[in-house]
Amino acid sequence: MTQSNARPVDMGQNVFMIDLYEQGQPCRTAGYLIMDKQLTLVETGSARSHEALLSGLFALGLTPQDLRYVIVTHVHLDHAGGAGQLMEKATNATLVVHPRGAKHMIDPSKLWSGAAQVYGDLLSPLFGSVVPVPSSRVLIKDHEETLNIGERTLTFYDSPGHAKHHFTIFDPAASVLYAGDALGIHYQKCFTGFDFEWLLPSTSPVDFDPEAIHHTANMLKKVPFQWVYHGHFGKSGKEEAIEATERSGDAMAKWIEEAYEPGMSESQLFALFRAWLTEYLAQQGYKVPSDLSALQGDIMLDSMGLLFYEERRRRSLSK
Repeated sequence: MTQSNARPVDMGQNVFMIDLYEQGQPCRTAGYLIMDKQLTLVETGSARSHEALLSGLFALGLTPQDLRYVIVTHVHLDHAGGAGQLMEKATNATLVVHPRGAKHMIDPSKLWSGAAQVYGDLLSPLFGSVVPVPSSRVLIKDHEETLNIGERTLTFYDSPGHAKHHFTIFDPAASVLYAGDALGIHYQKCFTGFDFEWLLPSTSPVDFDPEAIHHTANMLKKVPFQWVYHGHFGKSGKEEAIEATERSGDAMAKWIEEAYEPGMSESQLFALFRAWLTEYLAQQGYKVPSDLSALQGDIMLDSMGLLFYEERRRRSLSK
């Protein structure tokens, strides 16, 4: 199925998943549309996902003007970079964002410059541009605050570990947690081309924190949802997602502690992490193909994030 004819997936309980075709790739990044009295979208993707998002809305007989709330779990560009473009068209909508992320939606200049330090010249080709959202159209939701959208009331939970500006959203009507990146990436066959699926945390720069992952996981264990809807990508069970995120997060932190060498080059770092990931998946019984090109971007970002974490950890220990 191509981007032009991909239709939103009915997840049940009046929730539809829209494939946002991040960087033209299927099954990579998702937005979730909640069909309630006040139509609500969770995640916009980047500016490069804008047309795929609009196509998903149109396929359901909707337009951006029908939206009442647009929620971004955190302000990384693959989740919120297209929020400004959408809000220009969604003239009846309010953008809902984490307290630490709101300023970056109102004035995205620091967000853009920070991303440029990671992506360099690839930033615009990968993510497009960012458009500011007027402060009058931004709604901040703190930990355990709620939002009534009709038949259901959503609850927001501060959920660090992947990013400090991250919340997750509990939807009791669907027994779902819209998790963004807080409970890992669900690598789907239709993205990787592999014959198996797995869960792994995203440790992209600069906020990876395994202790915070455990704090978030322990908190979310007490929230009565059955399913996790990942930003990347689709659905997994609650226990599976939490267990895999905690276990893998610890394993990644242990790996970088052992592999770290002062002054190690990026190419050395990427090669070592690629080898570790292959071995880690093989230990779980998966037959890992030699071609990991589908994971190249994640290997780069995750290894850079782990390096940043380990250097920060060692600086803290030396004080």
